[in-house]
Amino acid sequence: MSTPSVITVQPMRHSDIPEIIGLERESFTTPWSESSFRSEIENPYSITLVAMREGRLIGYICANCRFGEGHILNLAVHPSGRRMGIAKYLINAALDHMKANNCLFVYLEVRVSNIPAQKLYRGLGFDEVGRRKLYYYYPVEDAVIMMLKL
Repeated sequence: MSTPSVITVQPMRHSDIPEIIGLERESFTTPWSESSFRSEIENPYSITLVAMREGRLIGYICANCRFGEGHILNLAVHPSGRRMGIAKYLINAALDHMKANNCLFVYLEVRVSNIPAQKLYRGLGFDEVGRRKLYYYYPVEDAVIMMLKL
């Protein structure tokens, strides 16, 4: 993994949404809508962060923490920034927020075929704790449920 140029992580803003939507559509077959991102930004339990490099949005994460339980909902990094540690920066920043909000456990779902993401999560201490049958569509696929104890 190469070292990224200076990356800053900051709160997601409404003005970031157009860039986020472009990256979301490029990254996922069933992308979130603009209103989904707006709702997350406005939700008091949400953790919405963006990674910036040289003034450009290079990635984002949406997570939440409620009643001691966190959930990573959405994470994407621009193709030009992948395999540079940016996803790890974003996840660690979100985990710091979760710890500060007394989360005890963090969960996420990942496509069963997304081995690179599973490897990343395992490297951060997540373990597989189950599967969700037919969780994803376009294409239809099971999800691996992963959990981290904070």
